[in-house]
Amino acid sequence: MTSPTSHGQPYPQGTAAPQPSAAGRPDRTPDSGRPVEVESPRNAELRAKLVQVRREVGKAVVGQEPAVTGLIIALLAKGHVLLEGVPGVAKTLLVRTLSQALDLDTKRVQFTPDLMPGDVTGSLVYDAKTGEFEFRRGPVFTNILLADEINRTPPKTQSSLLEAMEERQVSTDGVTQPLPEPFVVAATMNPIEYEGTYTLPEAQLDRFLLKLVLDIPERDLEVEVLRRHSAGFNPRDLAGAGVTAVLGAADLAEAQLAAAGTGVSPDVLSYIVDLARATRSSPSVRMGVSPRGTTALLSAAKAWAWLSGYSWVTPDHVQAMLLPVWRHRLVLRPEAELEGVASDSILRSILQQVQVPI
Repeated sequence: MTSPTSHGQPYPQGTAAPQPSAAGRPDRTPDSGRPVEVESPRNAELRAKLVQVRREVGKAVVGQEPAVTGLIIALLAKGHVLLEGVPGVAKTLLVRTLSQALDLDTKRVQFTPDLMPGDVTGSLVYDAKTGEFEFRRGPVFTNILLADEINRTPPKTQSSLLEAMEERQVSTDGVTQPLPEPFVVAATMNPIEYEGTYTLPEAQLDRFLLKLVLDIPERDLEVEVLRRHSAGFNPRDLAGAGVTAVLGAADLAEAQLAAAGTGVSPDVLSYIVDLARATRSSPSVRMGVSPRGTTALLSAAKAWAWLSGYSWVTPDHVQAMLLPVWRHRLVLRPEAELEGVASDSILRSILQQVQVPI
């Protein structure tokens, strides 16, 4: 079975994705009575472009393939991503390089304690020439919004993103402004720094499709990082590193539609619900996964299945996506937190306990 990495990131053990049959699909569908679908040439072309996006990101970022895959899955599933890791593991560089590999508009906001909601969403500005107020759009009106160190700004400013993340729109003075498509928030967060930071509320955490954890790279990979810098790599000059755009908004919209059409059997749907109900009955959990969490897991599993060349979601795809989709949605009991119980360990235990459909 496909198994998540130590942090449950959407990448199987080793470096290869789950292998479909030669036709680019599983050898059999969950319903043996259905004919096996033939892979369309356009789907294969879109998937090849997304694989090329990963290669482009690899020109600048070393050793974070699971996070790269997670960001691509979020794009396919129209979701947002929270990147957590200590300083210096290329969180910001990862998002910047992905943006460079996509022909999409990207803006970056450095979240600080004095940042105001209008600095993110925009605000009404008085025009002396016309004598009227006009809405001046903020950086949220983009395709990929890099929210750097999102936990460094107060809750008032954090909440300014709630409507944008969920409804894909911004409301000001009774007027609704739609956001462009696609729209993805990629937020970074430092897990070890608490001074001058503000905890993200559960309502906002629940709006992130994935929470990806970026680790310190292995020794060989860290040596490769130094080798590249020694050879003249400049992280501020991605074009100089050879990173080029290979996928545009129209291609991404087609890929999103194709991924959303991935088949799911009733048994797999029931499996997702059983996993969610198991989180709600766990003795260490005060609040388990909501129905929004189950739909998020379904969307992510569909995207991962399609990206891997499958026309149907299997339990393997659900298991591979479980930790990154649900790790930030569990609210633990105070006594469990005092004992050092982590959400990842609870989810791994639930994966072992809930019966897998065959």
